[in-house]
Amino acid sequence: MSFRKKNALQFLYFSIFALFILEEKIAIQGIKGSFHHTVVNSCFKNTSFSLLECYSFDELIQRVLIGEATKGVLAIENSIAGSIMPNYQLIDNDNLEITGEYFCEINHNLITFPGQSISEIKEVHSHPMALQQCKVFFEKYPHIKLIEANDTARVVKVLAKEKQKNVGAIAGKEAAAIYNMEILFENIQTIKNNITRFLIIQKKGQPAPSQSYNKASLKFLVDHKRGSLAAVLNVISDCKINMTKIQSVPVIATPGKYAFFLDIVFDSLSDFEKCKSILRIMTEEFRILGTYPKG
Repeated sequence: MSFRKKNALQFLYFSIFALFILEEKIAIQGIKGSFHHTVVNSCFKNTSFSLLECYSFDELIQRVLIGEATKGVLAIENSIAGSIMPNYQLIDNDNLEITGEYFCEINHNLITFPGQSISEIKEVHSHPMALQQCKVFFEKYPHIKLIEANDTARVVKVLAKEKQKNVGAIAGKEAAAIYNMEILFENIQTIKNNITRFLIIQKKGQPAPSQSYNKASLKFLVDHKRGSLAAVLNVISDCKINMTKIQSVPVIATPGKYAFFLDIVFDSLSDFEKCKSILRIMTEEFRILGTYPKG
């Protein structure tokens, strides 16, 4: 083999190896065409990545923890339905790190196998949250039975694979495009301003993306005394920091006690450092769950 050919082969092997190493493996709850998939496409559009489809949030977390996934995308709250409480526990219990957030507009569509009319549809399957958010639309079609399923996009995939007629699904446009299905009606959700916040997570201790940040997620406990929480909130205000969210979660091992999850935004890193130092002294089990740019 000539020297030139040998160098060319070595370069090819190195390039393939480097691509494999640098590729992000992103775990999502759901499959291609889900809203989690939409978020991945937006957040990692300039990154080489492969998608790891997970049946549940627990499976997603486990695949991140064992290193099978380099990152995970996790829904945490919806502007209509509120917080997804179990996901707060998953992030806290498994010592994960938040490295980003993304606010995704959720537009639900009635999707069917091509060539059908609304009068032919007898059942519509989707995630319970999607069904609830489109309830008013289906009041106009009392002949349609609404049936709960685990995932929006998965229903579309099954309908396409089995060529099911007389059955519809509620999902995003991306699912219809991927599985070659027809959108019968667009944007059928009752409240049009429907936003879900997603977190980008990774195993703690892994290299974090190099980025400036102006937002942080915190978790702490306080003494079960009058004014303890108010004192913490006053410190945050005095440090010129804006609290965008506070969520209490019961501490299972200590009935009557609560952990607090906070999201804060700030203009100055020095203000954040000052606040952080004081809160470490004032609170119990203080943790920074992640720092990242405001979504």
